[in-house]
Amino acid sequence: MIIGFGWASCFAQPTFSDSTGLIPRPVSVRFRSGTFTLARQTRLLADKSVPVATLTMVRQLLGFSLPTTSSTPTASALRLRIDSTTIPKPEGYRLTIRPTGIDLIGHDDTGLFFGLQSLRQLLELSPSGRILCQQIDDYPRFPYRGMQLDVSRHLFPVSFIRKYIDLLARYKLNTFHWHLTDDQGWRVEIKRYPQLQQTAAYRAQTLIGHKKELPHRFDGKRYGGFYTQDEVRAIVRYAADRHITVIPEIEMPGHALAALSAFPQLGCQKPDGSPGGPYAAATFWGIFDDVFCAGNDSTFTMLTNVLDEVIGLFPSRYIHIGGDECPKVRWQTCPRCQARIRSEKLANENELQRYFIRRIEKHLNRRGRQLIGWDEILEGHNPNLRLSDSAAVMSWRGIEGGIQAMRQHHYAIMTPESHVYFDYYQSLHPDEPLAAAGYTPLRKTYSYEPTPDSLRADEARYLLGVQGNVWTEYMPTPDKAEYMVFPRLLALAETGWTPRPQRNYPDFLRRLRQQRPLLDRQHVHYDPHVDEPTDTVSVSPAGQVLYALTTTRPGAQLRYTTDGSAPTSHSLLYTQPIAVTQSSTIRSALFIDGRQQDRVVSQAFTISKATGKSVTVDPLPSGAYRPASMQVLVNGRAGTTRYNTGEWVGFSGTDPTIVVDLDSLQTISQVSTHILAYRWQRMWPPKQLRVSVSTDGNTYRTVYEQTQFPVNGINPVDGRFTPTQARFVRIQATGQGTIPAGEYGAGGKAWLLLDEVIVR
Repeated sequence: MIIGFGWASCFAQPTFSDSTGLIPRPVSVRFRSGTFTLARQTRLLADKSVPVATLTMVRQLLGFSLPTTSSTPTASALRLRIDSTTIPKPEGYRLTIRPTGIDLIGHDDTGLFFGLQSLRQLLELSPSGRILCQQIDDYPRFPYRGMQLDVSRHLFPVSFIRKYIDLLARYKLNTFHWHLTDDQGWRVEIKRYPQLQQTAAYRAQTLIGHKKELPHRFDGKRYGGFYTQDEVRAIVRYAADRHITVIPEIEMPGHALAALSAFPQLGCQKPDGSPGGPYAAATFWGIFDDVFCAGNDSTFTMLTNVLDEVIGLFPSRYIHIGGDECPKVRWQTCPRCQARIRSEKLANENELQRYFIRRIEKHLNRRGRQLIGWDEILEGHNPNLRLSDSAAVMSWRGIEGGIQAMRQHHYAIMTPESHVYFDYYQSLHPDEPLAAAGYTPLRKTYSYEPTPDSLRADEARYLLGVQGNVWTEYMPTPDKAEYMVFPRLLALAETGWTPRPQRNYPDFLRRLRQQRPLLDRQHVHYDPHVDEPTDTVSVSPAGQVLYALTTTRPGAQLRYTTDGSAPTSHSLLYTQPIAVTQSSTIRSALFIDGRQQDRVVSQAFTISKATGKSVTVDPLPSGAYRPASMQVLVNGRAGTTRYNTGEWVGFSGTDPTIVVDLDSLQTISQVSTHILAYRWQRMWPPKQLRVSVSTDGNTYRTVYEQTQFPVNGINPVDGRFTPTQARFVRIQATGQGTIPAGEYGAGGKAWLLLDEVIVR
């Protein structure tokens, strides 16, 4: 089959973009002399092994008319061939560009498709259509490269779902994880249960602002909708044409409020045996105690019937059943759930969850499908309820769940909240649009390495790949969703595709700058601020606070002010870390040829008698809230509501003692700090905070106590007392300890977070 569309030419000295602009970066690129240019006389020559659908996709990808011809091409040609012997890696391809034509060989049809994606990028990166002669040998690092999208919190039109799939395919991702149900809405038509469309698909109103803000405010507008089965089938076909598998997620046993609003009989009974409820789809974001009743056989009847319809819509090997964030409060008092625990000889409610998941898995297996769920599906240790080896685990609460899964010979997908949750802020700038919580800049996403160092080779073979997640509580529109996803999706794509030794962040940024016009042409709303100044604060051995600024923008100058005014092209030029000796606000910006390039970045400092002094902390902070140096507590910079920036120190279930040595006797009358309390993040204020002072470091005298921390957010501690002589300042906090029943994370350890210590 021969189809025409372009021609070739050769130039000795090319001066334009080459394939190093590709994202994800290929495994191997070898350049040759000359160039190739598409024009009217080029022909498309396809081997008989190439499906007709691929030839149709060539036109869509490259934008050329493809008339057929029966003659052998005498001019240049694009030749397509499938050869799994020449190209042994699944999804792999070889793209050879010569002055006289292009050869593309794929291991399979998917390899051809991804090779065409690379060719498409090469053409788009060279507006003249002239591309360097080269040979690209390429294949993915991981077989699973996914992106999730939550449509329960906010529903997106079919047109956006198609665009989202197109963008995944462009950057060689191969799985779309579609989160279709949750507390706030049910989004897929189930014909057997029309109540799900009529009731569960709608909520009475939607939260305005952030869920941490109390009291909660609402818009008063009914919200909802769902995808019909015809729409779902069309989207699945659309994705399949782009070599993307769609995995549906139907949440259970938790995140079930919307479903219970339509089927209240599937909720737990009250302790006296009366029905639970009433239920309504949630109007704000969070985790709710009302879940599917695990003691009611009708629950399993309904859910397996739902899954049967879902299986009919989605041909994917895996069906995602959620399994995360399921409070056990209702199960603990429900007569039916307690009867189930006794009849099945289960130890506790955690094993009841394992029973629930295993029962659903058996049904999926009987239907020829495998179960996939979040890492909580591993909870419960009853060996009689072990998940089948075919079950897969998405590790989201860190990497531990994935490690545990792989050591149990379950396949795992690494999707840790810390690095690949794209509902987190991309920047610390105050102008960033509202987002979920923490701070995950592009650099952090790109730095993520999915293979844990602690795994043996025989365990690591169970690592399927990586996934980014897009929870849409604060993404009411497609434009906002795109802004939060891009360009972090490109970093994830490279993590999943490119060999570890070949990933290089500065080179990635260079290629990302070349990709921006491509994103613009696709009308993608992305975050443009990846090059704005970033900063670090350190304390020198002499106790001096040093403020360092960096930018990734080539050729840019950093200019700054220390008086709070906006920097201009005539402001101080940054050349080395700035010594901060007094309370002030430093503002910085990028300049090229005297013109400001991005937003102004501001950082306030509070310098006190404690700044830069020696600090001891006992016990040491825990987990991600344990900084490399305890002097983060006296570096002059306070923590913010974006709590994972390294400024907060955190203690899990322990009571910290912090001692600052002021070096000499000082007259002091005020000790300040801050406590971060977000119960929805397991962060609780202390029951008591005590400030004591000492002249010798042995005998301390209490000068201030605080027991009330009413703010759902940053609580100031401003301890004022009669002026006194002291060299040592001690802060002791008695933490919450165990999270009480009815709260998120009930029964687990509460976090206690503190930041800067200020002494005046």
